[in-house]
Amino acid sequence: MAGVSGLLLIPVVGPLLVAGVLLVLPGRIRLHRVGAFATMAVVLVAGLVLLVRTSDGAVPVLRVGGWPGPIAISLAADALSALLVTVTAVVVLCCLVSAVGSGDDSRPYFLPLVLVLTAGGSGAFLTTDLFNLFVLIEVMLVPSYVLLSLAGGAGRGGAGRVYVATNLLGSTLLLAGVAFVYGTTGAVGLGELAGAARDEPTVAVACGVVLLALGVKSALVPLHDWLPRTYPVVSPVVVALFSGLLTKVGLYAVIRIYAVVYGGDPGYRWLLGAVALLSMVVGVLGAVGADSMRRILTFHMVSQIGYVLLGLALFTAAGLAAAVYYLAQYILVKAALFLCAAAVRAGRGTDRLEGSGGLAGQRPALALAFAGAALSLAGLPPFSGFVAKFLLLRATAETGAWLAMAVAVLVSLVTLLSMLKIWSALFTGAPPASSSVAKRIGPTLVGPPLALAGLSLAAGLAAQPLLVVADTAAAGLRDPAGYVRAVSGR
Repeated sequence: MAGVSGLLLIPVVGPLLVAGVLLVLPGRIRLHRVGAFATMAVVLVAGLVLLVRTSDGAVPVLRVGGWPGPIAISLAADALSALLVTVTAVVVLCCLVSAVGSGDDSRPYFLPLVLVLTAGGSGAFLTTDLFNLFVLIEVMLVPSYVLLSLAGGAGRGGAGRVYVATNLLGSTLLLAGVAFVYGTTGAVGLGELAGAARDEPTVAVACGVVLLALGVKSALVPLHDWLPRTYPVVSPVVVALFSGLLTKVGLYAVIRIYAVVYGGDPGYRWLLGAVALLSMVVGVLGAVGADSMRRILTFHMVSQIGYVLLGLALFTAAGLAAAVYYLAQYILVKAALFLCAAAVRAGRGTDRLEGSGGLAGQRPALALAFAGAALSLAGLPPFSGFVAKFLLLRATAETGAWLAMAVAVLVSLVTLLSMLKIWSALFTGAPPASSSVAKRIGPTLVGPPLALAGLSLAAGLAAQPLLVVADTAAAGLRDPAGYVRAVSGR
């Protein structure tokens, strides 16, 4: 496993090193593109190798500098973290292609900032202690502040203030929570904290502060208001990047901490379930009333996160496997939809629903990409979203969670209605008077969402490989003893 452990550095150190080189070579856009694409291709290969090596439950660990477990900066990969590193690398590569088509990558320092963002997100998936989780989330957030200001539209000033203020508050709360945990236990490593929150009420309160901060980062209801107030004014390509990394890192950390530190304590499952159902309902109702493609999709981010959290709240083997499968495919689908919004905005100059129709006839490939991703988001066959929701509904039935099942089905129906709202307004509605503007939607804008929608279709028609990974990840969350042994060095 020594050679495999070395791969854990690539998703973190690789993008940071290349970003540092590109930052001192401003204005050389071709070099920036080659560096960014090559780096993310290497990260994707490393993620795939880690995914294969962890598919049997193995947990490769790297302790930087060879220091012992409690002291070293440690990185570890299990099936869940390897899957998320791989999926986000795919999304970032697709976003880089779309950035070429939209012109976003020509903005100063855009590509180095994307690489730093990716390094922070990948590191957060791989780190094994709470303090480094905080550090890596900040590594991810700092470039996001700049990207928001670089690629924002009208209203970006106010949205930027909301975004920065909310995330700084969440970061302060997270750091305070980590300090509280250290003060009560003398440790911040997940291996040393395993089961501590289940056994000690004081530790449970301290970790509760951490989870509250992560709830802000994840945009869980009722801590979600900042998301629909900021994302709709940012470039759709940048939002696609954010959707695959920012809120998903927070959600991943919630899953990991509840499984390892709380040991899946059943006393808190009702709270997780309530937050999940509220997020599903509030998010989808916000989408119904929205008047632009980005705003609708942003509200659906809140709603769909609730589905993942519901699987965690069940904390059965079936529920956790459904949550892992749902999270992986949802990152792909949501990125596809935001990249469709990027193509629409490039062709029409706006993604508002009114007066921007006719795209199905003018750009059938774009219509196909949107239709596939939208049907997957709504949970219709044969796409991956159907498999994910079927697994989740089956898990709720097995535990007798009939209310959760009913809410999940109703939210899916309303999700479909909101997707039809976008379809009828932008794709089959009346085109604007100057319809020739749609000719600017080139293959670099249509190709990425079409590829991601194709991956969703493939994951639905041939779901078994992803299901195997999801089952392995679920087994590691249900019984984290192997992960704990690996990361603690015991």
